[in-house]
Amino acid sequence: MSSPPLGRKSHEGSGNASDSDSEDEPTLPLNQFYPYIRCALCCGFLIDATTITECLHTFCKSCIVKHFFYSNKCPTCSIIVHQTQPLYNIRPDRQLQDIVYKMVPFLEERKEQMCNFYKERGLDVPKPVIVSPPCPAVIKRQKKDNVPQSVFTVPPELDVSLLLEFVGAEEGICNYKPLERRYVRVSGEATVRHVELFIRRKMELSPSCQVDVVCGDHLLDHYQSLKEVQNFVGEDALQDGLLVLHFGLVLSDLKI
Repeated sequence: MSSPPLGRKSHEGSGNASDSDSEDEPTLPLNQFYPYIRCALCCGFLIDATTITECLHTFCKSCIVKHFFYSNKCPTCSIIVHQTQPLYNIRPDRQLQDIVYKMVPFLEERKEQMCNFYKERGLDVPKPVIVSPPCPAVIKRQKKDNVPQSVFTVPPELDVSLLLEFVGAEEGICNYKPLERRYVRVSGEATVRHVELFIRRKMELSPSCQVDVVCGDHLLDHYQSLKEVQNFVGEDALQDGLLVLHFGLVLSDLKI
């Protein structure tokens, strides 16, 4: 059976149709709009429509949040949404959700029925679904029971683990924050320049301060990728599987 057409509803019992009614715009079946109003993950109509800012593909909020707990790529086009925090790059699409509600009115009616169900019983109306990773206590219990877990796995693109060791700052450099995040997992295509920018941002360094990054006995150049550094220095640069980078702060007009 084909889907009901979209258009002006007919009124039962109206015997006469005006000339303007016969000249109405042609109507289209609802299923022609399915690619735009259905979620590619659950194949249902969009609920709490949420769009990925990198590629503008849209999904149900609960569906895309669940998806990002085990992948950092768009389900439709496979673009990397964010290397480590894909949830940073999604936004609610209220305009599209309003369109879905207008085209499929019973969706909004069901949502209202659900709210009324809880209110009539003096219960709190559930908020939009946000999936949280399991708490440590639950994980420990699952490990003891040998039950497979559904947890966020590190994307294969993030193939280099760093340990950033601060060796000190030159005299005259002050008012910088300590680097609280010493362990970082990044793509091997990232360069030493990316590491320097990360350090600058986290330590809130002034432009007059220069960051020198050393691996083993080698002062690294900004253009070198971390994969190249790891291959060049070899096992001597690794500590428990981590690529150890030492860095120091000097004044930009001086060299170590």
